[in-house]
Amino acid sequence: MSLYRNAGKRALDVVVALAGLVLVSPVLVATAAGVALSMGRPVLFRQERPGRSGRLFSIVKFRTMSDARGGDGALLPDVQRLGRFGRFLRAASLDELPELWNVLTGDMSLVGPRPLLVEYLPLYSDRQARRHDVRPGITGWAQVNGRNALTWEKKFEMDVWYVENLSFGLDLRILWKTLVAVVRRDGISAAGEATMARFTGSAS
Repeated sequence: MSLYRNAGKRALDVVVALAGLVLVSPVLVATAAGVALSMGRPVLFRQERPGRSGRLFSIVKFRTMSDARGGDGALLPDVQRLGRFGRFLRAASLDELPELWNVLTGDMSLVGPRPLLVEYLPLYSDRQARRHDVRPGITGWAQVNGRNALTWEKKFEMDVWYVENLSFGLDLRILWKTLVAVVRRDGISAAGEATMARFTGSAS
């Protein structure tokens, strides 16, 4: 397992990400055009996220929300800014496709705990922080076992379980289950949220 963790996993990431970018290039172009027509520019969303060992990197995704603001000039809640096309992109996971570039550059992996907001870093327990012992992933164990329908505590426990049990076989299993989950569109969002409610720390 250590050989795969240290070298094999990265090799798999590079080969699949490079092949993926080539194969889905027509989809990337079509999606970019759809975002530009429905929400305007920019078509890409960039945000700093913590990666392995908490090191910050810029994640790249297709934009799924408008810049609609209320009368006070503040951005409207996410659920109100997520339009029909944005919902489609998230349901089909097309908004995640540009992250293949993050995988190719080494900031992310195909499989691993999802990279969350920087502001969550001081809120993790010591055990929850172990999710940063590996590169964050486009998909992960939590994503194929409930995704955003899980509680934060359950999601973090699954992230740590993945870190402790990482293997080539487990990654292949997660990639296969990801394809099934995307087709079924399972766990796209928590009730009443565009994705999930914000993490404010664990009760424990």
